[in-house]
Amino acid sequence: MFKKILIANRGEIACRVIKTARKMGIATVAIYSDADRNALHVKMADEAVHIGPPPANESYIVIDKVMDAIRQTGAEAVHPGYGFLSENPKFAEALEAEGVAFIGPPKGAIEKMGDKITSKKIAQDAGVSTVPGHMGLIEDAAEAIKISGEIGYPVMLKASAGGGGKGMRIAWNESEVAEGFQASKNEAASSFGDDRMFIEKFVTQPRHIEIQVLCDSHGNGIYLGERECSIQRRNQKVIEEAPSPFLDEATRKAMGEQAVALAHAVDYASAGTVEFIVDGDRNFYFLEMNTRLQVEHPVTELITGVDLVEQMIRVAYGEKLALSQKDISLTGWAMESRLYAEDPYRGFLPSIGRLSRYRPPAEVAAGPLLDNGKWQDDATSGETAVRNDTGVYDGGEISMYYDPMIAKLCTWAPDRAQSIEAMRVALDSFEIEGIGHNLPFLSAVMDHPKFVSGDMTTAFIAEEYPEGFEGVELEDEALRRIAASCAAMHRVAEIRRTRVSGRMDNHERKVGEDWVVSVQGQNYPVTIKADREGSTVVFDNGTERRVSSDWTPGDQLATLDVDGAPLVLKVGKVSGGFRIRSRGADLKVHVRTPRQAELAQLMPEKLPPDTSKMLLCPMPGLIVKIDVAVGDEVQEGQALCTVEAMKMENILRAEKKSVVTKINAGPGDSLAVDDVIMEFE
Repeated sequence: MFKKILIANRGEIACRVIKTARKMGIATVAIYSDADRNALHVKMADEAVHIGPPPANESYIVIDKVMDAIRQTGAEAVHPGYGFLSENPKFAEALEAEGVAFIGPPKGAIEKMGDKITSKKIAQDAGVSTVPGHMGLIEDAAEAIKISGEIGYPVMLKASAGGGGKGMRIAWNESEVAEGFQASKNEAASSFGDDRMFIEKFVTQPRHIEIQVLCDSHGNGIYLGERECSIQRRNQKVIEEAPSPFLDEATRKAMGEQAVALAHAVDYASAGTVEFIVDGDRNFYFLEMNTRLQVEHPVTELITGVDLVEQMIRVAYGEKLALSQKDISLTGWAMESRLYAEDPYRGFLPSIGRLSRYRPPAEVAAGPLLDNGKWQDDATSGETAVRNDTGVYDGGEISMYYDPMIAKLCTWAPDRAQSIEAMRVALDSFEIEGIGHNLPFLSAVMDHPKFVSGDMTTAFIAEEYPEGFEGVELEDEALRRIAASCAAMHRVAEIRRTRVSGRMDNHERKVGEDWVVSVQGQNYPVTIKADREGSTVVFDNGTERRVSSDWTPGDQLATLDVDGAPLVLKVGKVSGGFRIRSRGADLKVHVRTPRQAELAQLMPEKLPPDTSKMLLCPMPGLIVKIDVAVGDEVQEGQALCTVEAMKMENILRAEKKSVVTKINAGPGDSLAVDDVIMEFE
């Protein structure tokens, strides 16, 4: 077996590979840019080599620099993770010339499958069902419009070398093709150094389901079930699960066999993923093959017990697969939530900065994981599993130079309902402060009836959140659970406060029993009856909630039991109460005496400042272009400017008809959140 491998990547996937290498007794080498000097993957590796400035095109994807790091450290093999050089045949070729093993497929397979146009032709020849589309390259927007009209709207514009949602756009008419084609080309050139585009029919009401394959260099190949990846935003997966709630065994088998046939057609050897679009009648169509480890691979590992990274390393070493198709069984259900540094209240735009608090839930091993050992040395067995693949730490920085992913939070349980519930608790227990992040949105999805029922398509987010995410309005029962909990917590805080102030002795309680809890526009008069085991909170309608917890004032996470069911609250302090975050809701909860509550009703509401005549920068980024000039009359929806952040171009549009009176920024300017880009009359 290899004695030392280099990981040609960063962040959570580099940390993930290091864990398996350590388990196998293999030494690891990390590479890092200036921005990642103190990154977690650098701290975890046995050795680390600096390779250049922060931009990826000056460090992580410069083949010569990576090759120098290999020579310096004597690494025998390289795992590329995903993104960066993972699907670059020139990198595989350079490794081969150096006599260094590539922990991935042969160069020829990368070349054939890495080009989406070529891969579709090969898939057709291999008998794999494919989506209708234009297989040739498109030179300009005019040709794109012509081809789109022939295929029929809607169409998908795709970068031939694309991945991770970069360089992809759906167009429903000619104007969207004209605008989206150039923007996609720009993103593709920036992210992959290849701006070739192609167009295919966009299948409506689709599900995105992918098959995990594993092949060796001795002609053996298997599939390890499927992953449901339909919860997407801007073609970027957000939540994945395995297996799919939609497939039956016959469809799973047919998709799996076609996926393996395609892998054999290109002499594939490693872990890989064949992606399909599946319609409402379970007809499936080939999209692309990813010749690398997928971001969402943990859910497959959780239901099969197979460590895919270990298998990749063994295949690269020349070993035969120790598994056959009959050895693969799907046990239980796994969920993955991608935690991004994106602010859901600002249209999911990127957020950067320091993680002033980063406390993931404790990892717990269970189910198939126990067959291959625990992911964490301190993990314990249980009925559900929690796994968090991450590349950041408390106090670390989220950089503007790389993908905004913070972590991949996964849960496993015997069935789908239990896995969802485990994810709800894990999300509520995940503490992140200092940046905008999508935890509230992930929690909202876990409670959404369509998701819970399994009735979703790739249009789920667009259809269910057409105006964007504006937070969660909790139902009365959930509010009462929170109100009861906050009343009990407030009582604890009041007891401590009176003791500290000297207004309470050991013989006389001076904290009252009657309170009014105000939350989400509702007032709940309650009476608290406390004992040594907890509190019984009685509402004015006669209903009761029994609350117990070991929470103490100052704790930022409260784990409570309310009527025998768990409730996890993130707790902050506000005047006269708490800031509570739970199940996607961000609430101000005030706990007052009846008299204080009466007076509070007379207080005027503070109005936010008027910014309706300004275009504010919604995230830290770089102005790419300004589309209007002072004096221009703009219409609702008209493009005003383009801001680039975290490798994505974001077009900012006019919210209403107006006239531009002042422009405060120009191309090349770096702006912070809420900087004023332009003003209107």
